[in-house]
Order: sequence, then structure tokens, then C-alpha cells
Amino acid sequence: MRSIAISMDAIDIITLLKQASKENLILKAPDGNEFILAELDDFDIEIKLTRQNHQLMAFLERRARQTKTVPLDEVKVQLGL
Repeated sequence: MRSIAISMDAIDIITLLKQASKENLILKAPDGNEFILAELDDFDIEIKLTRQNHQLMAFLERRARQTKTVPLDEVKVQLGL
């Protein structure tokens, strides 16, 4: 991976960087290619945003309360492996 310094004259990019500091962005190019723009080295923000995802937190809570396990052989049968 390569780092590129951004000039303060690049107003569109600076605007995107400010937005990416609040939430990760998917940038879609006119040709259909997609890119992720995310702030690095700020794991605290990522944790905060993840905790604000109520649907994910509810799923994880339900998952943590599960006590029943499924044997690997049964999973293989269910998946047709």
C-alpha cells in the first residue's frame, strides 16, 4: 500500500476526508469501480460506530446467549459437504 499526501487545494478530496473521519465511505467511480475511504489508526471511533449499530448489537447479544452447539459433522451434512 502506498501513502499519498493530499494538498489543501484539493477541496473535493478534503471534503471526503472530513466525511470519512465520521464514517467509512464507499466511493463509486463512473466506471463502476468501488473504493473504501476509511480513517486509519482510530480504532476507538470504529468501536463507537459499531456499538451504535443497534441491529448488530442485538444480533451479537442473541448469539452470546446461545448455549446449543452444532457438531461439525451435522454442519457438513446441512451444507452438503
